Amino acid sequence: MTGTQAIDRAAELVSLVVHARRPYSFGDLVAETGLAKSTGSRLLQALERHQLLERDSGGTFRPGALFAVYAARHEPLVELERIAGPALRRIGAATGETVNLAVPHGQSVVQIAQVDSRFMLGASNWVGVDVPAHCSALGKIFYAYGRIPTPAGSLERRTPRSLTLRQLRSELRTVLERGYATTRGELEPGLDAVAVPVRGHDGVVLAALSVSGPDARLADQLDAIGTLLVKEVATLSDLLGHHPEEEGAA
Repeated sequence: MTGTQAIDRAAELVSLVVHARRPYSFGDLVAETGLAKSTGSRLLQALERHQLLERDSGGTFRPGALFAVYAARHEPLVELERIAGPALRRIGAATGETVNLAVPHGQSVVQIAQVDSRFMLGASNWVGVDVPAHCSALGKIFYAYGRIPTPAGSLERRTPRSLTLRQLRSELRTVLERGYATTRGELEPGLDAVAVPVRGHDGVVLAALSVSGPDARLADQLDAIGTLLVKEVATLSDLLGHHPEEEGAA
């Protein structure tokens, strides 16, 4: 085996362990890669020495301490934005509308990334803009999945279509049933939006992703876009470690 081949096979071992949905034993890794046991043993020992892989008490392999060091040194939101970037761009290309990624913070919605609409009408930069969560499709996602507390008392009426507290609570049940939230002129007249939850490895909603634009273009498209987003974020959530089929099996 040449030096280049050894690097390639070592990288394959790391990739298998990092992406694994179950622990891999030495035998599993050798069988999966087709390596001779002696070669596999040497490569795995080298990866352990350099903290790229480590063996647990049961003898199975998991990502090494070097990955934890890297994660600790990088801002989690920056990593989330980086991982979500391709999905945001695909959705932007498919819809032509503004796409936003947001996270919950206290009782607020913080928008951290945006792909701009290709249209002039409805083009706005929402990153860092503070909007009432109950008027936002993103906010409704965080309310519905318990990431920000449901408000009490009267709600601010931004437009005649802004929801009352009773209407909001009713709509949140619908959000949980269909998997996406919508707003129709509730923040600004003529502005519609649809949003979906993004889940992490433990199933908790880490973020939400939305598409927004003028009702002239979106009024009849919100449900179709909602269905598109549900499919798209399933792939994104999978990248973030959420595997619902494993939860069902458990």
